[in-house]
Amino acid sequence: MSAATKFWAVVLKPSGWIAKLLLVIFVIAFFSLDQVDELRPVKKFLESALLTFEFGDTKVSAYLIVKGLIATVILFWLTGIISEFGETRIKSISGIRASNKALIVKIFQIAVYFVAFIFILDVLGIDLTALAIFSGAVGIGIGFGLQKITSNFISGIILLFEKSVEEGDLVELSGGTYGFVRQTGARYTLIESFDGKEEMIPNEDFITNRVTNWTFTNPKGRVEILIGVSYNSDIEFARELILQAATENERCSKDPAPQCYLREFADSSVNFLLYFWVDDVTEGRFEPQSDVMRAIWRKFKEHNIEIPFPQRDVHIKSKDV
Repeated sequence: MSAATKFWAVVLKPSGWIAKLLLVIFVIAFFSLDQVDELRPVKKFLESALLTFEFGDTKVSAYLIVKGLIATVILFWLTGIISEFGETRIKSISGIRASNKALIVKIFQIAVYFVAFIFILDVLGIDLTALAIFSGAVGIGIGFGLQKITSNFISGIILLFEKSVEEGDLVELSGGTYGFVRQTGARYTLIESFDGKEEMIPNEDFITNRVTNWTFTNPKGRVEILIGVSYNSDIEFARELILQAATENERCSKDPAPQCYLREFADSSVNFLLYFWVDDVTEGRFEPQSDVMRAIWRKFKEHNIEIPFPQRDVHIKSKDV
């Protein structure tokens, strides 16, 4: 539940109406200090020298501080509602890819908060040209204190423009994280693993580290199975049975067709390597791999083809006494 939704849930309660009414009365009363004669002494007191601080040529009174706080709270509350409403409307538009919707939402949110920031400065009576004085300090703050935040934000924008990682993709990171992309935010990308665990990965990791996207251009995935048979077996017939086990599986793709290769003459077995593809890797690879392996086991049993296990022959020699 978002902050705006929680707010309205509280406001719509009977007790919430009282808080809402008191807030409205306070705001109206405060901004009426100039209009109502009875309230002008309050404004005069808040602007008195006792409650005014000077920073060089700039004077900051208690009235200005309270006015700024009220304006900030109201504007950011309204901005949050507008931002959430716009996000909902944008995501409901059909015919636009999820990554494009996320990019439009980010641009919309940045624009809304920028307008709110400019409006707050105007309410406080701050000259925008005065901000140039603080540009150096802001740059240093971003360069040091906000370095990671800025890096992750820019990385998220790059991901949205490149479309290299999108919602619904099956990805694998160099650190071992493996799962589906559920959400791309301003700071992190949400990955849901197969065990239901949700991991928030910084966007920077997708730019600076190696990432495997199993569904980048197509959802197909390859499955590998290594099988060993006895040296006494008919290897041509064994290879045929292995291919049959893969071809008969409903998850096995027909294009490309399964392939089986004789890989090596090992110490105890002749080893084959089976390759077959599944049409949609997001449905999993372990299940079709397990099904094909069990089918190979059954076929080998039916045709008396042995799957050997490592063994050693020990010869003991003794000298004649």
